[in-house]
Amino acid sequence: MITIETEIAAPVDQVWAMWSEPQHIEQWNFAGDDWHCPKSEVDLRTGGRFVSTMAARDGSFAFDFGGVYERVVSNSEIAVLLDDGRKWITVFEATEGGTKVMESFEPENENPEEMQRAGWQMILDRFKGYVEASVK
Repeated sequence: MITIETEIAAPVDQVWAMWSEPQHIEQWNFAGDDWHCPKSEVDLRTGGRFVSTMAARDGSFAFDFGGVYERVVSNSEIAVLLDDGRKWITVFEATEGGTKVMESFEPENENPEEMQRAGWQMILDRFKGYVEASVK
């Protein structure tokens, strides 16, 4: 498993909402400025599905990233089985300064683990920036 984390200066309920609502996901769910997330669908319940489309802004490439929620504990934990069979767990922990978000995921076999860690961390950092800019 690869684990990444960040600390966000916002209450856990706001962090949870911005993580799990499509209108927010579409604003932060991409690693670089040359990408975007034009579509996101979420059925946030155990057994529900999610899918987000990640696309190059120039229209040259797009793919869907999705899976099934295996466990959903409001404001606390989301466990997912990705469509490619890998597991992904996100934990939300209230802290004195806001919310700690920790993601653990099984790496895929096509790219080096450090590249995967860096890409997922870039998305998590974009999420942090989006949340903190939204709650001010």
